[in-house]
Amino acid sequence: MPELHSGDADLVYTRKGAGEPVLLITGSGGRARMWDAHQVPALLRAGYQTVTFDQRGSGPGPVKPFGLDDMVADAARLIEALGLAPCRVVGVSLGAIVAQELALRRPALLRQAVFIATRGRTDAMRRAMVTAEIEQSLGGPTVSAAHRGMLRAMQNLSQSTLADDSRAENWMALMEGPLDASEGYRYQLESTLVPNRLRDYAGIRVPCAVISFGDDLVTPPHLGREVAEAVEGCHYVEIPRCGHFGHLEDPRSVNDALTAFFATSPAARVTG
Repeated sequence: MPELHSGDADLVYTRKGAGEPVLLITGSGGRARMWDAHQVPALLRAGYQTVTFDQRGSGPGPVKPFGLDDMVADAARLIEALGLAPCRVVGVSLGAIVAQELALRRPALLRQAVFIATRGRTDAMRRAMVTAEIEQSLGGPTVSAAHRGMLRAMQNLSQSTLADDSRAENWMALMEGPLDASEGYRYQLESTLVPNRLRDYAGIRVPCAVISFGDDLVTPPHLGREVAEAVEGCHYVEIPRCGHFGHLEDPRSVNDALTAFFATSPAARVTG
């Protein structure tokens, strides 16, 4: 896969399709391939081009210290290097925070932006959750694989999914993987500990939408709604019976929300 050198990081990216571009930005610990099962096929069917990439710090290997500013710069460099501007950007969790900052700082690069499972400030509960995970990655008390799978499922999935024994068992098995103890993952987690940015987000002028999930414990709907209320004209969608992984639990509803919002923007003019 092609790579783009951005500062002191090499970004591995994948480009598919030939329509208007959509850049998809993952959350902490996520890899670009997480979009491949559901969002990429849906966007390609709708006539869009997709660009996915592994954010710096993803995967094994040593990395230099980095923060949110570096990830925002990475996304901007990727858009510029690939000639995507103005493009649509979709971010989830940490990726949504990156997309929010990109919309605020580099609006000329964006046509529209969608923030999935997001927030504009770090409250006490989110700070405690992230801090605990950082401590775990630094070698805190360990739990069994089965216990880890159960805890991750409870934190990231809806009660509707967990009430379905077959689905719950499959998800818990998928979530039994080892804890990511890499430096890159810790830097990503630390980057989610943002100060209150809601007043600043009032300056966003890019057409935006927020998608929240009714059962999300990691970024509950009220935090996403705050972002939507801070940005003038921001569209808000709340999808019920989904947890933090709602784009995987109910991809059809998420994809429908994405394409419906994208359809509100006129097509790009072709010149030449």
